[in-house]
Parts: sequence; structure tokens; C-alpha cells
Amino acid sequence: MKKNEKHPFDNDAKGIDSAGEAVENPSGTEATPECAPDELSVAEKLAETNDKYLRLVAEFDNFRKRIAREKLDILLTAGENVISGLLPVVDDFERAQEAMPSDDADNALTAGVKLIYDKLIAYLQSQGLQRIDAKGLALDTDLHEAVGKMPATDKALRGKIIEVVQNGYSLNGKVIRFAKVIVGE
Repeated sequence: MKKNEKHPFDNDAKGIDSAGEAVENPSGTEATPECAPDELSVAEKLAETNDKYLRLVAEFDNFRKRIAREKLDILLTAGENVISGLLPVVDDFERAQEAMPSDDADNALTAGVKLIYDKLIAYLQSQGLQRIDAKGLALDTDLHEAVGKMPATDKALRGKIIEVVQNGYSLNGKVIRFAKVIVGE
């Protein structure tokens, strides 16, 4: 070998191919840090397991929050069936009070009916029952059910509720009976 010639192995990144030519990457592989195939699959499995764990934790947290919301909803509307069943009794009390003569307010029967009605209403309100306001308001289909139309005596009453046929009620913000109303046209 002559002095000016370089040996093909002088440069670490070069090798000799089958034709005797210098080659940049003699192994034919990429220049990456070498990992055993088992190490790579273990790292992938670990990342996959970690991802599954994080998703499971997030899913469980969402489940826990949803159950808490459902429990709260159940507690707020637990007596809905019972209270809905008492609404016809409330309607009967109101009709009875309207049928009693107003000049007979000192009568013991009138006073007794009013006392029982007031106690019933106070208890139902303590459970979250609220009457839905209707008369004189614009028709809101989320709260009212129009059962009829009546000619309005005034232009301002058009599209507004003129008469309430049956009172509506909500229990803790949820409508349990829509107000049946007559709308002016």
C-alpha cells in the first residue's frame, strides 16, 4: 500500500462492498441506538398498558360523576309520583273553596277547609312543589298546554293566556303537570 492511499477501514463509517468499493454504511442498517427486539416490545407494551390504565381511570371518574348526578336527581324527584297523585286533591280543594259562599267566611266549615288546604299546600311546597304562573303571560310551551283559543278583548292580550283551566306545577324545577290554558287570539 502506498503512503498517500487510505485504507478502506480508516474511516469508521466506511466499509468495502463486494466490488471492493468503499461504502458509507457497511451493516446496511440505520444508525439508531441499538435496542433488543424484546426491549422494544416491552416498552410498547408498557406504554399501551399505561394508556389503558389512564383511560380506565378517566372512565371510572366519569362513571362516578354520572352516578352522583343521577342520585341527586332521584332525591330531588323521589316523591314525584306521590305528589302528582295529590294534585287532583289540591284541585278539588280549590274548587270547593270557590264553591263556598264568600259571605260565609266565619263558618267553621269554610275555615276548616281553608286550614286543611293551607297545610297541604305548605307541605307540598316544602317538598319543592311550585305552581306555574300562567294568567296574563305569553304562551310558553315548556310550561303551558293550550287547550283552547278565545277572542281577545284587547290587542295586548293576543298570544297571551286569558284563562287557566287547570293549574300546572313543577317539582324542584321539573314540570310534573303542564298548566292547561286558553290563549287569546
